[in-house]
Amino acid sequence: MARWSVIVVFALLGAVTQVLWVTYAPVTDAASQVYGVSDGAIGWLANVFPLLYVLLAIPAGMVLDRWFRGGLAAGAVLTALGAVLRLGDGYGWALLGQLVVGVAQPLVLNAITGVASRYLPPADRPTGIAIGSASTFAGLIVGFGLGAVFASPAGIRPLLLVQAALAVVVAVAVLVVLRRPAPNVAHGAVAALAAKAVAEPDGPVPTPVGGAAEPAGEPASGGIGAVREALRDPVIRRLCVLVFVPFGVFVSLTTFAQPLLEPAGVSEATAGLILVANVVAGVVGCAIVPVLASRYRVEVRFMGVALAVTALACVALAVVPGVPVGFVAVIALGFALLPALPIVLELTERRAGRAEGTATGLIWLTGNLGGLVLAAVVGLLVDHPMAAFLLLGALSLLTLPLLRVFRPTFSAIQR
Repeated sequence: MARWSVIVVFALLGAVTQVLWVTYAPVTDAASQVYGVSDGAIGWLANVFPLLYVLLAIPAGMVLDRWFRGGLAAGAVLTALGAVLRLGDGYGWALLGQLVVGVAQPLVLNAITGVASRYLPPADRPTGIAIGSASTFAGLIVGFGLGAVFASPAGIRPLLLVQAALAVVVAVAVLVVLRRPAPNVAHGAVAALAAKAVAEPDGPVPTPVGGAAEPAGEPASGGIGAVREALRDPVIRRLCVLVFVPFGVFVSLTTFAQPLLEPAGVSEATAGLILVANVVAGVVGCAIVPVLASRYRVEVRFMGVALAVTALACVALAVVPGVPVGFVAVIALGFALLPALPIVLELTERRAGRAEGTATGLIWLTGNLGGLVLAAVVGLLVDHPMAAFLLLGALSLLTLPLLRVFRPTFSAIQR
C-alpha cells in the first residue's frame, strides 16, 4: 500500500504541472487586461513550457538517472515555487513563475517510468505508468475547469491563489513520501535479465542495454554515460521515431481545433467543449488501454489501431466538419491516440535499464519536437482546414508501416 501511495502522490504532482501550464489559456483576455499586455504575451506564458522541455529533457533525465529522489524532490519544490512567484504583482512575476515551473516539468514528467520501476513490482508497472500518464492529461482538464470558474479579470488573483495552494500541498506530500528510499526492487531491463539468468543458470550472463547489470538500489551511471546508453540503443531510437507523429498530431489538433473548425460553424465555446471531451476520453483510455495491451501483449496491434482511428478521424474532420462529427471524431481520437504515450513509456521502462530517466527524456523530447514541428506546419494551413486535417491523417497512415518494421523491436522488449 505504501508503494501505491507514492504513485498517487506523484500522479498529483504530474497533474499540478499541467494545471499550471494551461493556467492562462482559458482566461487569456482577462489576464491580458489584468497585466496590461497583449494576448500574444499571455500566450507565451504557456509556450515557454514546450520550449524549455526541448532544452531540458536530456539534462533532467541525466539528473534523475543519477539522483532520482533528489531530482524528483527538486521538481516538486520548483513547481511550488513557480506557482507562488506568480502571485507577484505584474506580468514579469507571472512569466518568472511560469519559467520556474517550466524548468521543473521535465524533472517531473521524465520520472513517470522511474517512479513505477522503483516502487512497483514488474507486474504492476504498466498500471503505475498508465496512472502517471493519465494524471498529466487529467491536469489539463482541471486547469481548463478552474479557468472556466475564474474567467474574469477579478478572478485571476483567486485563480493563482488556489493553484499556488494546490502546488504547495502536493509538493509537501511528495517530499514526505520521498523521505524513505524506494523498496529494493530491481527495475526495467535489469529485472527482466535477472529473471532470465535465474531461469537459465547454465547460459551466458545477460546484460542490459547500456552495459553490465547493477544490483537493485544502486545509483545509475548518470551523466553523459546515460545519454550514450540511451542514444546507442536502436530500440530506444525507434521508440522515439514512433512517437513523433502521434504526439505531433495531438498537439496540433488541441492547438488549432477552434480556428480549423470555425469555418464549419463550430463556435469557440463549442470547440472548447470538444477539446475537453477529447482529453477526458484520453484520460479514460490511458487508465484502461495500456494495462490491457501489456497484459495481452498486443502493444503493436493497439498502436496500429490507434493510428488508423486517428487517420479516419482526421479525414472525417476534413470532409464533413461540424459539431456532431467534431465531437465523435475528436473523442475517438483522444481515446485511441493518448494511450500510445504510456504504452511507449512502459516499453521504454522495460528496455532502458540504468539510462531510464534519460531514455524517458528522449521520448518526451521527440514527442514535443513532433508537436512543435507539426503545429507550425498546421499553423501555416490554418486558413485551409481541409488541407490541414488531410495532412495529419496522411502522416498517421504513413506511420503505420513503421509498426511492421518495429515488430522485432517490440518482441525484443517483452518482459
